Amino acid sequence: MGSTSDGKWTATVASIWIQSTSGSLYTFGIYSAALKSSLSYDQSTLATLSAFKDTGANAGLLSGLLYSAATSSNPRTTAVCGGGGPWIVLLAGAIQCFAGYFLMWLSVTGVVPPPHVLVMCLYMLLAAHAQTFFNTANVVTAVNNFPNYRGTVVGIMKGFLGLSGAILIQVYQTIFKNKPTLYLLMLALLPTFNTLLLMCFVRIYRTSEGDEKKHLNGFSLVSLIIATYLMVVIILENAFSLQLSARIFTFIMLILLLASPLYIAMKSQRSDLRSISSTILIGGDRLVDDPQQLVAKNIHTRHDLGLATVNNISQIGGSLGYTDFETSSLVSLWSIWNFLGRFGAGYVSEYFLHVNGWPRPLFMVITLATMSIGHAVIASGFPGALYVGSILVGVCYGSQWSLMPTIASEIFGVVHMGTIFNTITIASPVGSYILSVRVVGYIYDKEASGEGNICSGTHCFRFSFFILAGAALLGCLAALILFFLTKKFYQQSVLRRLQNSAWE
Repeated sequence: MGSTSDGKWTATVASIWIQSTSGSLYTFGIYSAALKSSLSYDQSTLATLSAFKDTGANAGLLSGLLYSAATSSNPRTTAVCGGGGPWIVLLAGAIQCFAGYFLMWLSVTGVVPPPHVLVMCLYMLLAAHAQTFFNTANVVTAVNNFPNYRGTVVGIMKGFLGLSGAILIQVYQTIFKNKPTLYLLMLALLPTFNTLLLMCFVRIYRTSEGDEKKHLNGFSLVSLIIATYLMVVIILENAFSLQLSARIFTFIMLILLLASPLYIAMKSQRSDLRSISSTILIGGDRLVDDPQQLVAKNIHTRHDLGLATVNNISQIGGSLGYTDFETSSLVSLWSIWNFLGRFGAGYVSEYFLHVNGWPRPLFMVITLATMSIGHAVIASGFPGALYVGSILVGVCYGSQWSLMPTIASEIFGVVHMGTIFNTITIASPVGSYILSVRVVGYIYDKEASGEGNICSGTHCFRFSFFILAGAALLGCLAALILFFLTKKFYQQSVLRRLQNSAWE
């Protein structure tokens, strides 16, 4: 195995770059209209397709089991791409990503006869399932490499996944603007080849080296800069009609920003060569007395209500008279809010855990309560409500994806973190199907009239989003129960483990 000084930081950069192209699921609003028109789907059918997408994206048990099997051998065998290791999980994800999106592209373009709806659902399921393999490999490897800063590193990984939607849309608008069918082909190729190029660098190094927090903060700063840059670009594109040359320039700047983590890794390696500690870290923590009960409570807090919003954001915008470009901007901005939630919840909860001893489940309570307010704002239908509401829902939705794996690793340890966390997320597609198809899609179709089964006006989604607001409140109450159940555990176990790690 190569020296740790040139390993774990390179692995982190590789994971960041893979995460940066893995969030295609958050751009469903870009190509959903093309699916609906080319295959003559109504809103309920489209919602069913998106439910299969959500099922694939959250049914990650296989990726967790594969990760445990691939990394269970002697650490030395995980050093190269020829042995076991996280790369096996990434390879499995790349194959699924290509197959799913490529088959969808063939169907939408008419290269093959229009398949049955269930067949298209299987294509979508396959493409979405790839994300669980990318996510498991990158997040669990990062937690193994930086166990003392789990919240921060999970926030970084989940944050770049959240940003990837906006990044992919920038590629689309620069190269394939207003050609959503070609966007499907891009999704089949770009994430796949990016992962194949980088997967061998994603490895596990169970050592502590130098000032890890300082270097991780550098990655955090880069992610914030990229998020700010993307937000400015999106606003400029919405306010002005940028020429091709301007779009190319902004895209090149984005690529340079995405390359900057490599500089941080090189700087970290030089620093670690001067001061390196070879202390081997223990991979797992003590379990709580009743893990089954905590898993049940975690499951009930994971209603993933944000999926019902992002899956239908294109149709919501259309019903309110938004242009196609405005709805694509909303999808891009959703990725920014999603990132802020993922990164912010990880970093902020880490700070308050180290400084004040606040258990992380407390932040689940706060964000789910705020998500309820966001859904109510969208339901109100006042001018600009979709922008304001999507900010609140997007930030709070993203925060759940950062908090949940971190909490799971603190309660159950990191040895089988991939399997445990992906078991918990199985609840997400169940809630997504009920809320997206049986609530949002059903009510929309009941309100729709005229040719094309189109609904216009605030009434199309008002009742649906009041239901979502109520569901978020129930999730908030479940998170509050989890907070009280784990409060003593955090004080006696988690904080004791952190006493040996300095927070500067």
